[in-house]
Amino acid sequence: MKTTLNIDGTVMARLKREAARQGRTMSDLVETALRGLFRAQRESTDLPPLPTFRSRGALVDIADRDALYHAMEGR
Repeated sequence: MKTTLNIDGTVMARLKREAARQGRTMSDLVETALRGLFRAQRESTDLPPLPTFRSRGALVDIADRDALYHAMEGR
């Protein structure tokens, strides 16, 4: 697909030099850069799963203040 973009002159000069250095077209470099940007954005929104733990149940009834203090302080 052909399109028109407004690109800063210094960025365009660097793009031309890099394309020539790599022996690739400017379009190819821009497309590769955009694909990398979109891939990075998609990956950054995929959060890793939260860890899960197996519990043996509550060790103390947190509504029982004395039992809670006893569990925390070892009284």
